[in-house]
Amino acid sequence: MSKPYDAILKHLPEDYPQDWARFVGVNGPVSVIDADVSTVTAAADKVLRVDEPDPWILHLEFQASHDATLSRRLLHYNVLLGVRHALPVRSVAILLRSAADGKHLTGKLQCKLPRGKTYLEFEYDLIRLWQLPPEAILAGGIGTLPLAPLTKISRPALPRLIRDMEKRFDREAEPSAGDSLWTATYVLLGLEYPEEFANQLLRGVRSMKESVTYQAILEEGREEGREEGREEARRILLALGAKRFGKPSTKIRRAVAGITEPAVIEGLAIRMLDVESWTELLAEME
Repeated sequence: MSKPYDAILKHLPEDYPQDWARFVGVNGPVSVIDADVSTVTAAADKVLRVDEPDPWILHLEFQASHDATLSRRLLHYNVLLGVRHALPVRSVAILLRSAADGKHLTGKLQCKLPRGKTYLEFEYDLIRLWQLPPEAILAGGIGTLPLAPLTKISRPALPRLIRDMEKRFDREAEPSAGDSLWTATYVLLGLEYPEEFANQLLRGVRSMKESVTYQAILEEGREEGREEGREEARRILLALGAKRFGKPSTKIRRAVAGITEPAVIEGLAIRMLDVESWTELLAEME
């Protein structure tokens, strides 16, 4: 299942390609390669064409969790993009948090034959966001500002950072664009901080309250939380029942899985002491 930040990090470089190119040290003119032109481009996170006298491809890959195959995946995309577009390709892996890091991520992949001979070497760039000072992001374009809270910054310093970001957005972004940028900031904050902390941090930002997308994300999060609570309640009910009545059958498990109201689950747990079997416990639901 795709996470909210997946869509956010495909959307931001598309809306602000120049800002993202500048973030990785590219100052030439760039354009977005249409993700529909090939399944390769669609599989990679974001692909930009650098329109210098000798054009080339910039491939950005975002990683939020550990992936032992990341280096090989980058090689795979790099080669296929080069073949597809007949241009040189530079791959950049942007690690969004320390959980994505690993000793194997050195910026270089060496492929060797069984006897040790190297038959292929591939180099790529690595950006570890949590090692960057926030000033490195604040000095860039507004399209990369949502990354700033994931940089090397303490919690007490975050409110001031948010105020600095708000000044930039108010000054440089259209209202609708500002809403999208704040929503992106909120989603990316969730990679590193609890939901309630992120809500509190952004509570004073006017456009966050007015953002339909932000409100939809909040509601989705509340619903996910409610479903997690229901799932945990069902699990406890089955565990308690197993001790009293024995292992539940597949039919019983399906019946319990179909209960959506927390009050019903609670009532069944209370009633468990007054009945002698799973069948009797669930009889009133039929």
